[in-house]
Amino acid sequence: MLRTNPVQLALNGLIIVLISFLLVLAMNPEVLAAAVPVFGSVELQSFKTVLISLILEVLPFILIGVLVSSFMQTFVSDRMIQRFIPRNAMMGIMSAVLLGIIFPVCECGLIPIIRRLVAKGMPLYVGVVFILTGPIVNPIVYASTYNAFRTRPDILYSRMGLAILVGAFIGLFVHHFVKKNPLKNSPATLCADSGSDHKHRPHNGNSKLFSMLEHSASEFFEMGKYLMFGTMVTAAIQTFVPRGELLAIGQGEYSSHLFMMGYAYILSLCSTSDAFVASSFAGTFSAGSLLSFLVFGPMLDLKTTLMFLSVFRTRFVLLLIVLITFSVFIGSNIFSQLFL
Repeated sequence: MLRTNPVQLALNGLIIVLISFLLVLAMNPEVLAAAVPVFGSVELQSFKTVLISLILEVLPFILIGVLVSSFMQTFVSDRMIQRFIPRNAMMGIMSAVLLGIIFPVCECGLIPIIRRLVAKGMPLYVGVVFILTGPIVNPIVYASTYNAFRTRPDILYSRMGLAILVGAFIGLFVHHFVKKNPLKNSPATLCADSGSDHKHRPHNGNSKLFSMLEHSASEFFEMGKYLMFGTMVTAAIQTFVPRGELLAIGQGEYSSHLFMMGYAYILSLCSTSDAFVASSFAGTFSAGSLLSFLVFGPMLDLKTTLMFLSVFRTRFVLLLIVLITFSVFIGSNIFSQLFL
């Protein structure tokens, strides 16, 4: 039985009403043009076109990602994942990257899983690498990035390479300098509600399938909120912000990176869909800044920050924020000089 939080339910309801209202206006340009005369019908028609095209491009990958993530959540136990983890630091980091490739779970699904695994004895640095690289290097994200940047395979490979390097660097830093357990709660509390333990999971195959579908529906709703918000903001920027201003920001050596990192943080898109949003800026923003968006967003955004704070102590979350921000910023600038 799923526990419902009244505040979360109220927030979800408010978001649904807001998105529904905005979608009605977006699909009826004449209504919005009458309500806000400064927006002409041509701009609103362009906004609608961009919005619909982004949603249609992203939706299949969201659906695939949600189904695969839910399958992993339901049918793959924590013990199976722990068998992959060696004790050597470098081997542990490599195994975490390999797990990210093998188990395509999005960042929202990974954080609770890693919380349980760390509480059961997984080295913290391995869990951190898994959280940071898993949402980027998995095959579903690879496929979506390939489709979004068919003419720019260098961006695809740079995304994968930079994600692995940043994850490995932060993992080694945590291994050498973080000695205390940063988990907020005790291992007993963390394991008590573990949905992937066999003793808490029904053994009936139909029950497992129903649980998987239930998890898929819940995760699709969670991802859908950010998808709609992100695509609407992107369409608005593409339509209503003067192209000259976007070019001034997008071609700046450092401003473009900072803008796209902040943009990724606010949008909080799923990594299976963010490549299509990034590709819509390919004509105005530098390739290096698009790389910053593609690597920074899955590692750190608004929703994952809140999830980090619910699992880890504040000091450790602040450390992760600093390490991720500086590593991605410096790394994307280096990659843009060498490969893009």
